[in-house]
Amino acid sequence: MLDQEGVLGWAIQVPSANCDERPDGEAISLVVIHAISLPPGEFGGDAIERLFTNTLDCAAHPYFETLHGLRVSAHFLVRRGGDVVQFVPCGKRAWHAGASRYAGRERCNDFSVGIELEGTGDIAYTNAQYEALAVLVGALAARYPIADVVAHSDIAPGRKTDPGPAFDWERLRAVLRSG
Repeated sequence: MLDQEGVLGWAIQVPSANCDERPDGEAISLVVIHAISLPPGEFGGDAIERLFTNTLDCAAHPYFETLHGLRVSAHFLVRRGGDVVQFVPCGKRAWHAGASRYAGRERCNDFSVGIELEGTGDIAYTNAQYEALAVLVGALAARYPIADVVAHSDIAPGRKTDPGPAFDWERLRAVLRSG
């Protein structure tokens, strides 16, 4: 499902320039789950894609002014309906984790894949999102030596809270266990 560069064939491709090369010899061993909605609490539209491709009109909504000049990305976005959008090939380092630490290692972007879920921490994620996420994580685990799947809040405690209390970790683990 993932080619040599880490491109997922069935994902919608929306290339982002907000990435760079991973350090030499760095294996992808971590998946980081995030949540995003732009504007906050609103779903649909193209604002997330525009943010990750540096084409967001910061004058289009008052909240967008806070994002002016921000250069971020993720490898994937899972929409509310289950569509998967890929911004960065997994072989490259997306700019999703920021200042981060996991299992004694700094700079989680170096060794992780970032997956954004369209949502907020206080609104339930959809069945379609859990299904798509499970397939996506399964594809990543089949291609890379994934040791763990964690929340953004796990690698940046005190700074980040996503995907938040609305995300059902046990549900994801159960779906992953069932294959």
